[in-house]
Parts: sequence; structure tokens; C-alpha cells
Amino acid sequence: MEFELQYWHWITFGIILMLSEIYLATFFIFWFGATAVVVGLILLPFPQLPQAGQLVLWAALSSLLAWSWFKYLKPLSIDRTKAGLSREAIVGETGQVLRIPNGESRGKLRFPAPILGSDEWEIMSTDSLAVGDRVSVEDILGNSLIVRKI
Repeated sequence: MEFELQYWHWITFGIILMLSEIYLATFFIFWFGATAVVVGLILLPFPQLPQAGQLVLWAALSSLLAWSWFKYLKPLSIDRTKAGLSREAIVGETGQVLRIPNGESRGKLRFPAPILGSDEWEIMSTDSLAVGDRVSVEDILGNSLIVRKI
């Protein structure tokens, strides 16, 4: 008795590969799974396609889709924000003082919208500040912002 690949083998294999992307998060194996499902669907009207032909079809389609992913689709998902460029993203931004810095503790600033994942930041300043003052970010020192009154 000889083993013969059926359409449902390909579809099951493809679904398993696509579901494995949940754990791998590379979005690369997904294309191999998608083409396995396509080969399974092609076998429905053409069940006489030889196993070697099925494997060649799967390899060719997988290569084509993986190449297309890297060439056309992945560049569209590149993050063009200033994430990772913390100084450039935050210097010059303005916010409102929530807590005044004093000699022993740092103050707190709130931006109108989150910047680098947070809308509230600790601040230091040589200016005399009051709660509610508008300030501009001059620099970053560790996890605190150096601000000046506007």
C-alpha cells in the first residue's frame, strides 16, 4: 500500500503552518502554509496531479509568496516614526506642569498626547514653575526631562 497525498493533507498541513505563526511571529512561515492550502485546493479539481508535481508547485508558490512578502509587503510595515530616537522625538515638545519640581523630588509634566509611550513624565527645571505652566522640553537626563518655561 502506497501513501498518496490527498487534498486534505495539504490543507491540514497549511493550516498547521499558518497557526504556528501565532507562536513564531515571523510572518514568514505563513506563506508556506498559505501555499499548502492553495495546493490542496488545486488538487480538488485535479486529483491526478503527481506527488512530485504537488511538491514542486508548493515550493514554487512558497518561494514566490515569500519573495513577494519581502519585496513588496514588508517594506510597507516599516515603522517610520521616531520610535527608538527618544531625544529627537521629545525635544521641543510642550506640555503642562502637574507637579512642581523642588530640591528633593522631581516634578511631573503631562503632554496632550502620549510621546514615546507615556503622556506623563518626570521633569527638572532651573526655572521657577507653577502647576499649570506650559513648558518646553530642552533635553533628557536619564528618565527625566529637562524643561524650560514658555
